[in-house]
Amino acid sequence: MQFKKTAIVWFTSNLRVLDNKPLYEACVNYENVIGLYCFNKHDFTETQFGIKKIEKFRAKFLVESVLDLSKNLKKLNISLFCYFDFPEDFIPQFCSDHNADAIYFQKDFTYEELKVIEIITQKISKKTLLYSYYDQFLFHPENIPFTLKNIPEVFTSFRKKVEKNTTIENQLSVTPKKRTNLIKVSSQIFSLEDLGFESFEINLNTAFPFLGGESQATKRLLYYFFESKKISFYKKTRNGLLGTDYSSKFSPWLANGSISAKTIYWEIKKYEQQNGSNQSTYWMIFELIWRDYFKYLSLKHKNNLFKLEGIKQINYHWKKDSNLIQSWINGKTSNEFVNANMIELKLTGWMSNRGRQNVASYFTKELMLDWRIGATYFESILIDYDVHSNYGNWQYVSGVGNDPRDRKFNTQLQAERYDSMGKYRRTWLQTNLF
Repeated sequence: MQFKKTAIVWFTSNLRVLDNKPLYEACVNYENVIGLYCFNKHDFTETQFGIKKIEKFRAKFLVESVLDLSKNLKKLNISLFCYFDFPEDFIPQFCSDHNADAIYFQKDFTYEELKVIEIITQKISKKTLLYSYYDQFLFHPENIPFTLKNIPEVFTSFRKKVEKNTTIENQLSVTPKKRTNLIKVSSQIFSLEDLGFESFEINLNTAFPFLGGESQATKRLLYYFFESKKISFYKKTRNGLLGTDYSSKFSPWLANGSISAKTIYWEIKKYEQQNGSNQSTYWMIFELIWRDYFKYLSLKHKNNLFKLEGIKQINYHWKKDSNLIQSWINGKTSNEFVNANMIELKLTGWMSNRGRQNVASYFTKELMLDWRIGATYFESILIDYDVHSNYGNWQYVSGVGNDPRDRKFNTQLQAERYDSMGKYRRTWLQTNLF
């Protein structure tokens, strides 16, 4: 094969070296490969609701993840350049400066990301080829038994058909090789302070005390599966509220692509071969399919994912009462279970799945507040923010999404069921920081 000269791999929400399609293809086809990550200045601005898109918890996890990516790329003899800029302004110039023959990146499909890619495409030199790949799915879009316009509106229908008719592709692995013109000097990884935040200590009660990055994701996976075997009890413990091990906690690494859904899937299959399968090992796959489903709904419905009327195009009379919004954010409503969850979120950047459903239901079905404001707050502060799952779940809970039953959570009964002794509420309500 005649190798071409230089390819740039632009990392976005795929901050890993294992099972990374753009990185793999660049390394197969080009002799010299350069990594690029741009801390997107758009993500550090305020939204229409006056909430910053990324707050300190997400920012810290992101910085850690990019730092780890840089270390792992060095093992492949690839340098990572990092910048804090607007990608559409910087990337075309970066490609020009490095005489790039090609740029490889993950194919995105939400409005803001598409707009950036469109501008880059217009600005970039005609001699630089662009290659993009869907690389964030468990079931690849080319393999599912539907056209995008025929994606089922009910999850169960989607799940049954993909489970029966779709194979999951193998992981891709890049082999280190010598590169004749290796660029040994890369830019410094930005710190939390460089991005406009002050350093902070992790709250001792957090259920997510972990660092960002592929190395930490791999460590957590090995612990949760093969060392502790806690995956065998996942279905029984997944609705927990306190501690690090009631759930897998994979979601933050999945969200920024420090680990792929396929990697988790194939490790589950490996675990099942060694230890046997049960409802819990299947339920982990079930949750990965839910994650895929929200991405497919996003592909199908496009910008309706962010509109007030949602994918169902339903008009409710939503409120925008700033006092009610602040009472919810600060854990000062009349509901102790909601308050405890919101305080945990504000102090740690984390909340259990059970908590998220309850506080979102309370926000939309009790307070009747504009669901997009709640979704935007989650976007800002959750360590594991994923655009498709976040906005898809908020629509689901608020009644404008794809919940066929339009259910409402009884937060009092939920507290009695999942926090019967009140330990979770006491943990967060008794904090002296409020």
